[in-house]
Amino acid sequence: MADRIVSAVKSFFPDPDPAHTLPAAEPEIDHGTLFTAKDPPANKKLNALMPHVRFRTSSGDKIYFKDNGDAQARYDIVKWYFLNSRNKKSIKVGSFDGSKSDGKLFVNDSANLWGPYFSEEPCKPGFRKAKVEGAPSCCYTCVLCADGEMSNITDAQSCMKCSKYEKSNTGRTSCILRDINYLSYEDHLGFTLSSISVILSVTCAVILGIFIKYRETPIVRANNRYLSCLLLISLMLCFLCTLLFIGRPTQICCLFQQVTFGIVFTISVSSLLAKTLTVIIAFNATKPGSKLKKYVGTQLAIILVIVCSLVDIVISAVWLASNPPFPEANTLSDPDYIILLCNEGSVTFFFCIIGYIGTLALLSFIAAFLAKDFPDRFNEAKNITFSMLGFCSVWGAFVPAYLSSKGSRMVAVEIFAILSSSAGLLACIFIPKCYIIFLRPELNTKDPIVRKH
Repeated sequence: MADRIVSAVKSFFPDPDPAHTLPAAEPEIDHGTLFTAKDPPANKKLNALMPHVRFRTSSGDKIYFKDNGDAQARYDIVKWYFLNSRNKKSIKVGSFDGSKSDGKLFVNDSANLWGPYFSEEPCKPGFRKAKVEGAPSCCYTCVLCADGEMSNITDAQSCMKCSKYEKSNTGRTSCILRDINYLSYEDHLGFTLSSISVILSVTCAVILGIFIKYRETPIVRANNRYLSCLLLISLMLCFLCTLLFIGRPTQICCLFQQVTFGIVFTISVSSLLAKTLTVIIAFNATKPGSKLKKYVGTQLAIILVIVCSLVDIVISAVWLASNPPFPEANTLSDPDYIILLCNEGSVTFFFCIIGYIGTLALLSFIAAFLAKDFPDRFNEAKNITFSMLGFCSVWGAFVPAYLSSKGSRMVAVEIFAILSSSAGLLACIFIPKCYIIFLRPELNTKDPIVRKH
């Protein structure tokens, strides 16, 4: 029986090429490791023969057997996937040949090895794995990390969030420090606002010098020249206080920003209210039997300004004692910048100051409107009416604009409101007086003949 098997093997395999056969000396084989005690003698004889069989196929592949009679491992790598019609399809994408000493594994790079269910490449740094809806749980796609997140490894399961002082780079592979932003003098907006502030404050100083020089003329003496000088000084401080809002915020600047603004604006608006009440009292005091004659003069007006200012000072003192403003680094308004600004500490106190100044402005507007038709050549009531109308319009628009702004824009909005409302008061109250002093000096007299002319 064994002889028949050997003859069959010899007839199946051709005589090996002497160049490809093993040496004549037959290696010793431990047959005890190849066969069990029950193996028939024919199997032992066949297994002893198989290691000597070596040949090449027509395609050039080398065929030989191991000592135990097993052939070398050779496999095809096949990709199977299922079509929508429930048919299956296979594509050879590589092979494995154990007979080769190097390059045993071959993968066809041009073949679509992983598609359509798997990503051909791993998720690069800057991306994370994301499950594909409706696909098997092992299927995923690569998603770019969100702004403010990063991943620096391949096939990241999730992205790491940057700290609040950092942002992700363009490739989302690392976190970098965010730029610092605030309204500075080097910015075009900051430089422009500060220049306007200085120019307007110098204008106030020039007009104050003119009023001091022409203090004895009728147009300056009318409606209380002392209140006019006080109004000019307060307006000059209003323009200059905007400089506290520009530059890198500090603890001192934050404490004095809103407080200074509130006090000087209260002095300005209360001065206008006092000037208007002076006109009303002076006109009604001329009526027979009027009891207002004892209130005519500067004393009542000065007291009114002091009282109104003290109310604002008390509100500011409580504000600073309970919840004072402080410098803050805003990291939420802009993902690319850290915005430095002054936090009001208490929004309630801030809008209390705005509301108090608005109330004084509204009273001044009402009083000036009632006195605008009084028969006085130098009656300022009409000018005060227009100035208060503009003042209330600016600050009425300020509230929604301020609440809808973020970061350094909030500061710019408040500075613009201060400059525009103060400039309106300056133009409406004092430009007409300067016009008469320099261009129409004939009107700056008490002579009724000149007035008629």
